[in-house]
Amino acid sequence: MTKELIACLGAGRMGRGIAVVFAYAGHDVKVVDFKARSEDDFKKLEAECLSEIRGVLTSLAAFGMFDAAKIDTILKRVTIVREQDAGDAFSSAAVIFEGVPEVLDLKREALARASELAGPKPIIASTTSTILVDDISSAVKHPERFLNAHWLNPAYLVPLVEMSPGKETDPAVTARLKALLENIGKVPVVCAARPGYIVPRIQSLAMNEAARMVEEGVASAEDLDKAIKYGFGFRFAVLGMLEFIDWGGGDILFYASRYLTGALNDPRYASPPIIERNMAEGHIGLKTKRGFLDYEGMDVDAYRAERLQALAALLRHFDLVKPPVV
Repeated sequence: MTKELIACLGAGRMGRGIAVVFAYAGHDVKVVDFKARSEDDFKKLEAECLSEIRGVLTSLAAFGMFDAAKIDTILKRVTIVREQDAGDAFSSAAVIFEGVPEVLDLKREALARASELAGPKPIIASTTSTILVDDISSAVKHPERFLNAHWLNPAYLVPLVEMSPGKETDPAVTARLKALLENIGKVPVVCAARPGYIVPRIQSLAMNEAARMVEEGVASAEDLDKAIKYGFGFRFAVLGMLEFIDWGGGDILFYASRYLTGALNDPRYASPPIIERNMAEGHIGLKTKRGFLDYEGMDVDAYRAERLQALAALLRHFDLVKPPVV
């Protein structure tokens, strides 16, 4: 398979992280420093970028992910490009990932310049974590090739990439970028252009609730984090959140939410209407073979055994498997 050239607009943390991912997967990567600098300043930045990328690769090798003897080969695929050479880098790239600071005007300015230099062919994807795709797409020439691709830090370890196409994004562009990400071992998901994507929107609620419980004296920070790590996070590392609702039953969530709403006198614990609708339609989850997911035709016993086996593997990971007392 031909490895396409990837360009990163911006030489900061995100650009460097994405460079690691694609170089590791065999792609040549050009990391474009989009600021005017003196020769000496650029050389310092170049050395800093390559040193950081080498450091990440060294860590991954130390983690047992690959043979450290391959570090130099991987690193040679990454080139740091100065501003005046950006046109060649962008126009020859299959995909350009924008990673400049999270300031709307800065992103719009950078994307406008980059899309002009790139010509109409390269896909352009912003890695913004906060700005909606349609708030910046008008800055891009040929906006049908533009969308958001939100990587979770550290980009070289976290598999997920949240893709958010805009009103003008060509579906073929979304499909092409999704396939590219899958081919390098990432797990892309497509979501609507809504604030917070998927993960940040969920985790902001969970993090605020954890902080609130410390403030209320529910538990110490240490015990709360222990509960998250060995309970909340433990299960959701194996079961998706909606899958977990189905596992226990949407009716359980409904009644638990109703109790918490009354006991804590706060409507934020109330279930959304979809939970009650599912109950009315008999779509409770595994018990009825239909919930948020469809389990018709599935060997439910085998499915449960597979998920439980994965949880047991996590127990071994945390060194929590103890021999039986006999």
